[in-house]
Amino acid sequence: MAFRIGFVAEQTESKPVKATYTVPQEQTTPRKSVVQVYFEDSNRKLAYYNDQFDLHCGDFVYVDGKLEGLRGRVVEVNYNFKIKISEYKRVIAVIDTTVNGQFFIAGSHFVTFDRAALPVSKVATWYMPPAQEDDEFVSGSDDSSFMLEDLSGMKVSGAIAERGYDYYMSNKVRYLCIDGSKGYAIVEGGQPYEVEFEYWDGAISGLTCSCFCSYNCKHEFAIMLQLRETLELIEKNYADEYERTGYFAAVSKGTLFAFAIDGKETGSFIL
Repeated sequence: MAFRIGFVAEQTESKPVKATYTVPQEQTTPRKSVVQVYFEDSNRKLAYYNDQFDLHCGDFVYVDGKLEGLRGRVVEVNYNFKIKISEYKRVIAVIDTTVNGQFFIAGSHFVTFDRAALPVSKVATWYMPPAQEDDEFVSGSDDSSFMLEDLSGMKVSGAIAERGYDYYMSNKVRYLCIDGSKGYAIVEGGQPYEVEFEYWDGAISGLTCSCFCSYNCKHEFAIMLQLRETLELIEKNYADEYERTGYFAAVSKGTLFAFAIDGKETGSFIL
């Protein structure tokens, strides 16, 4: 059974759109402002200068300065000000939290089979700041593989498996996506980590994590547990949808509500 969820942020009176989950944002000319940004991870609220974005209370942003890399939320916007710019750090990015598409309930997560609903490129910005111009990235993997139904093939220690299981049970796998044979996931431990892999005919290969471990880690183990559960639920309830698109994205319920709904000042929700 598909549970259709809809959310519409409204500027004028209008009817909510059925079977969608949307938070539309109008494109407007940026207006200079001084904004107060609250950083939950450090429990601090600081003022920043903004001249790039049309910001509103509730927007998630990244800033430069000492708190660069931490996600913050705009809690106050002031357009009446006179400041010395050199004394202020700036807002450098605003996170796009618009979500559009049909979602189905799959255990602890919502799942969609629409590639445009919640793409990797969007969700990654919810957890990772934009890359700097001088950032360099490199990745590699061996040719090892294992069957998803038998995770002993990962050859992780009992301690790592136990920690990974705890992550899985605590819903720390925030996002999981398979497009064709390519898999991507975000797991949040002390900080967010990206996991990539190949999935084909029940086998996992090319498994890598952005953490510092040089071996299969707890983040990867947690994601494999979540992947196995999600695929089982899809096969049981939404097999036709998955077969039709060859794609799914799963997002934890708490993550979707925290980013797409929580903090919004207007809108309506349909269930």
